[in-house]
Amino acid sequence: MSEGVYNLHMTQTTDIILLIFNCVKYKHKAIQQKQTWLKDFTIIPYFHVIGNPQLTTEYIFDDTERLLTIKVEDDYNSLPQKVIRAYAAINAEFNYKYIFKTDDDQHVNNTKFFNSIAGISLSKIPNIHYAGNIVHVDKSYLSQYHKIHPELPPFLPIKATKYCSGRFYILSNAAVKQLLLHQKDIEQEYLEDYAIGYYLNNTMKTTILHIDTNKYFTDMPEGCNH
Repeated sequence: MSEGVYNLHMTQTTDIILLIFNCVKYKHKAIQQKQTWLKDFTIIPYFHVIGNPQLTTEYIFDDTERLLTIKVEDDYNSLPQKVIRAYAAINAEFNYKYIFKTDDDQHVNNTKFFNSIAGISLSKIPNIHYAGNIVHVDKSYLSQYHKIHPELPPFLPIKATKYCSGRFYILSNAAVKQLLLHQKDIEQEYLEDYAIGYYLNNTMKTTILHIDTNKYFTDMPEGCNH
């Protein structure tokens, strides 16, 4: 095992872990984030997440590079697989309370946002299990998102549900554990944020917290998950 690469984190306890989903093709986006809003980021531990189907293990943590590599294809269509397997890795290796999720195409306008939302998440009673920019799907329809991402199948079914936009959302430890019971189902989906919301039990949404992410995040061009 090379220096800085670890597979056992269970002795590490942290209230919150930030996962930023990236891919090898857009590694420069992760570098750009590290040179800007992540440059002096010590609020919470974070990892960029990439895929590598050639791994001999299910995942590898590189603490030096702040990188989590998942045994999965590193393309857009595999994002739901990458996300739920990353959650499984965190769940297996860390003692945590919340996972914060965002993407490599996001710039955070003010990192004090994380202090604020961490404080709310950890102190609010009853507990928050899910938070983000809420999307309400009142009735089922066929998504035409393939017009933006041609690699997607045409006319993906979107069923009535409530989910949080993939730009940034929060899941509690309990929510992650419940989602992992549906890992195989989530891995069959194509739209990650919708899949997370759809398979999250409604009991976890009774305390859902809306976050106007447009106030805190700005899109950067050419991100892997954009």
